Amino acid sequence: MALKLDHDDLNHLIEKISKSDIQEFYLEGEDFKLEIKRNLINKQQSTQNPALKNEVTEGDDTQLIKNDNFVSTPPEVSPSVAPPGRSDLLEITSPMVGTFYRASAPGEDPFVEVGSSISVGQTICILEAMKLMNEIESEFNGVVVEVLVDNGTPVEFGQVLMRVKKS
Repeated sequence: MALKLDHDDLNHLIEKISKSDIQEFYLEGEDFKLEIKRNLINKQQSTQNPALKNEVTEGDDTQLIKNDNFVSTPPEVSPSVAPPGRSDLLEITSPMVGTFYRASAPGEDPFVEVGSSISVGQTICILEAMKLMNEIESEFNGVVVEVLVDNGTPVEFGQVLMRVKKS
């Protein structure tokens, strides 16, 4: 029996694992492999080895997604954490691991810019995951105050993509 997983199943699985205390997880299906490893180096090890001090620390997740011959891994340097936001702003976070795109195609205008008004259901970006383009839609009305991710950048589940002042 072959295991098949659609994007909703994959997102739900990753979300459940990220909220659990599971340290390692491996799943293989007909056309994919999913491997999640967490807490690879603890704080005691990183303080003993100064060369590792600014790299992976407790709580960092490493994920590998393979689909046929395509392999997506996080960048060598952990993605930058969004600077603290203002309390009057809402954060739009990534619902999945993938690659962030501001426009529907290279050379096209971005879906939103800083200062753009957005409305419920409006496409604000695309996240590419496992060779599928997922349009991310706004869940509220507002004005984009910050775009925190560069076009074509890998993002993690829950990473802040934009900050919006709700209207």
